[in-house]
Amino acid sequence: MGMMSLAPGEGLSLQTGEMVASRAPRADEMDAYERVLGAAMTGESTLFAREDYVEEAWRIVDPVLKKSTPIYQYAPNTWGPDEVARVTPPGGWHNPASGPEPLTPGGQAA
Repeated sequence: MGMMSLAPGEGLSLQTGEMVASRAPRADEMDAYERVLGAAMTGESTLFAREDYVEEAWRIVDPVLKKSTPIYQYAPNTWGPDEVARVTPPGGWHNPASGPEPLTPGGQAA
């Protein structure tokens, strides 16, 4: 099928050419940005979070992000700073690598 188009150059001239039919690329032929931009331009909403979901996520996460968490210094190869005593279980931590012998399936020490 012939088509008339403007030819490049200083003056205005028309040229004929062949029109090539093209197809839209499939999802697996596009990178992620092309897919998102294409979806946004066509109004396809399946790749986007709903506004109420985004607002709810921020309601939950924002206080955590704003909270100031103290940083405590401690020596390498230790269980942590002295402040860790506030969260340790009764009797302290147990290192399974250096603990008692493993139990057999019947509950007896090996």
